[in-house]
Amino acid sequence: MGLIGSIGLILHPRRNPGPVIESVVQWARKSQTAVLGLPDEVGRIDCSAVSVPADALVARAGLVVSLGGDGTMLRAMRLLFGTATPVLGVNLGRLGFLAEIDVDDLPMALDRVDQGHFTTEPRMAVRTCLPDGREFRAFNDIALVRVPGSGLAAIAICLQGHEFIRYAADAVVVSTSTGSTAYSFAAGGPIMSPRVEAILVVPASAHSSFDRALVLPADEDVTLVLLPTTGRLAVEVDGEVVGYLDADDRITVTAAPAAAQVVRLGGTTFYQRARRKLGIKGSVEAGRQAPDGAPAP
Repeated sequence: MGLIGSIGLILHPRRNPGPVIESVVQWARKSQTAVLGLPDEVGRIDCSAVSVPADALVARAGLVVSLGGDGTMLRAMRLLFGTATPVLGVNLGRLGFLAEIDVDDLPMALDRVDQGHFTTEPRMAVRTCLPDGREFRAFNDIALVRVPGSGLAAIAICLQGHEFIRYAADAVVVSTSTGSTAYSFAAGGPIMSPRVEAILVVPASAHSSFDRALVLPADEDVTLVLLPTTGRLAVEVDGEVVGYLDADDRITVTAAPAAAQVVRLGGTTFYQRARRKLGIKGSVEAGRQAPDGAPAP
């Protein structure tokens, strides 16, 4: 038996990865390794994985394998929040940022992890508590988003106990560096390496003269106060609506450094994935040359 001991599976909510699961089971049988899955996920698929509750999967798995896309990977990371259990992302569809390998490479990847030939990359999370007492954690972002027909998001950003700036926007996104290529990027925020532990605050379609993103250190909290002029706002956690806020409500977002460990096998870099996923080509002018062969001015 190698390093893994047991494998926990997190599955895409709609795709049927039955054949992929069986390939994991076959690999595990040779290595005398148990394969575990959540009841509502493996129960809908004819497979040999052992159904266990979420807390048992977290406690027993030496490796968690995410079969899906970035959304599935984010769910696996949230499940393992605060543990040292590594997560291996396996891409079942379009190229994502978080998946490390494609399906065909899975047996090889399991061999490498089992033999200790891999590294882990810590990923920071952000967390907040809503006024009703519910706590949420996100590895991409927590966003306050205008509800159609309810007016703009009017939000004061408070740092170190003092108001810094007010945004009037379609949304305000509080993102990790992992989430810098998600909603934050679509709203005009910068691309950041996931190795950077920082909090991004990015307004989406700001209706004010100041529309720039803020980059904060991980040890600084950010408080978002809904102003009297705001419309009703939806609270999105990694893209899922979890509640609503109204005028005079407030939430504080804090960082949770190294809240999950992502398996890296060295096949591609973050920057290679970013170029392909986002279609980054750079400036046409940067590659244009003047008639005499010198770079164009």
